[in-house]
Amino acid sequence: MSKTNSKGGSLGEALRSVFTVGAMIVAFAFSYFLYKVVFGNPLFFEGGNPDGHPLPGNYLAIIYKGGVIVPFLITLNLILIIFAVERGITLFRARGKGRINVFVKSLQTDLNNNKIEDAIVACDKQRGSLANVMKAGLMRYRALQNDATLEKDQKILALQKEFEEASALELPMLSRNLVILSTIASISVLTGLMGTVIGMIKAFAALAQAGAPDALALANGISEALINTAFGIFGSLMAIIFYNFFSTQIDSFTYKIDEAGFSLVQSFAAATK
Repeated sequence: MSKTNSKGGSLGEALRSVFTVGAMIVAFAFSYFLYKVVFGNPLFFEGGNPDGHPLPGNYLAIIYKGGVIVPFLITLNLILIIFAVERGITLFRARGKGRINVFVKSLQTDLNNNKIEDAIVACDKQRGSLANVMKAGLMRYRALQNDATLEKDQKILALQKEFEEASALELPMLSRNLVILSTIASISVLTGLMGTVIGMIKAFAALAQAGAPDALALANGISEALINTAFGIFGSLMAIIFYNFFSTQIDSFTYKIDEAGFSLVQSFAAATK
């Protein structure tokens, strides 16, 4: 790899890291603002007091009564949405301009007819990760055809190595940030459970008072427990769905790349003496 490509890759990695951290910070800031200013609006509560009962049917105020864990759960859900959209855009761009199945069949036809230049032009039109990998392989294919210094087996190995290196550069981009989705799937429900436990502690503390239980404290504790449970389960459920969906898409995409690479190597082996 050239120094220019190395510097470009390092810069790109730094920008992606900044985006990841920045997205998390912005999500938390927005969640806290939403919790304190919107959900905690005094107009949503009886007597204009956020520490009192929510007005009947006001669900924003009910969410506010979930307590201090709610902003963290909202943050997790916002991060989930941000990176689900980011992965969706990335995978859409990785597919290129046309349908992948049609593109792969077109490449196979060009390779069977030894139309290497046409296949390279098709890659330029298609774009995307698969097209980038195939173009790198086709360029190497063309160079090896005119190389009289290598034996047939050496040429095939060289072509396979080029294809594997090109794949190694493209495939990690497809699975990037999936770890964030899988992490949210685990910690969202645990965060909600922590809020549930805190709410139940408050509820039992209200029941433990001498004389008549504090009805307001009891209601707040139960609300806190249930709201955090709901948020935690929802975030975990959506994270699992998105993670499995994107993983399936990436596996299918990887299979298409392997299929196209196999056709490339087989075509080269058949055309080389």
